[in-house]
Amino acid sequence: MNFPRLKTSRWIPILLLSLVATLFPATSRAAVFVSVGIAPPALPVYTQPICPQPGYMWTPGYWGYGPAGYYWVPGVWVAPPAIGMLWTPPYWGWGAGAYIFHPGYWGPHVGYYGGINYGFGYMGVGFVGGYWHGGGFFYNRAVMNVNPTFVHNTYINRTVVNRYTVNNYNHVAYSGGPGGINHPPTPQERMAANEQHVGATSAQAQHMQSAASSPQQRFSANHGQPAVTAKSTINGRSYNQQGRIAQGLRSGQLSSGQAARDLNRQQNIHNSVVADRSANGGRLTPQQRQNINRRQNNASRQIYRQRHGGASGPRR
Repeated sequence: MNFPRLKTSRWIPILLLSLVATLFPATSRAAVFVSVGIAPPALPVYTQPICPQPGYMWTPGYWGYGPAGYYWVPGVWVAPPAIGMLWTPPYWGWGAGAYIFHPGYWGPHVGYYGGINYGFGYMGVGFVGGYWHGGGFFYNRAVMNVNPTFVHNTYINRTVVNRYTVNNYNHVAYSGGPGGINHPPTPQERMAANEQHVGATSAQAQHMQSAASSPQQRFSANHGQPAVTAKSTINGRSYNQQGRIAQGLRSGQLSSGQAARDLNRQQNIHNSVVADRSANGGRLTPQQRQNINRRQNNASRQIYRQRHGGASGPRR
């Protein structure tokens, strides 16, 4: 994704945000709140994948909630809706006798997200992972996993990370209530919340829906250790494959050894994607995409044969 170069101005993010707000449908900006009587689980510990492309923004993983209970939405690198826009992560907050989900949003500044230490620049207050300048995003390599050989806008600043870190090292995933993070909004966070902003992009919505539909991402199945904790890019096929593996294991169609081998194959495919992107400036060539698709087709057929007693089946 190539971002156009723009003249540096502090008004650029606000002007672009106003334009984006007119282009996004109202449903994408609507805040949908969820109220739950049970506190969300602790945040899992994971490693941030390498940034796949200049200009991409890191969005931390979080616990969503659906009919089957809590499920983990992996952290992922995404393309922002416009130059100059920053992501305020969603968070769970205690209020009115329940835990209420507050959706994330894009805006010119990072707002309040409950003081939750998501890591990777989102230390509980604001964002110290980088900044926009002159139409490009500059990454703080002290907290961001960025390869400077193909992402050239980088710097290292550990001082700002230490200064803004909230005293939260227990991975608590909610604000307020019994055992929750105690961090009221700062004046700057209140101002950011009142700015014009837009909700998650369609790609982010797809990412969330893929996680919600994957049994292995549910807390009831993973007990706080999701099968997929973070991803380099949004791709629903890996979720589908892992979901079929989990279903086969639960139904007895797959042995634990078969499931482990199938999951290991998915991890190897993911590692290949990361390596190919790193070697090719953050992109995949058509040949690399064809190779990944071929490997996923083979993996899909293998899962089908194992679950159906050796019969061949369609590619899914």
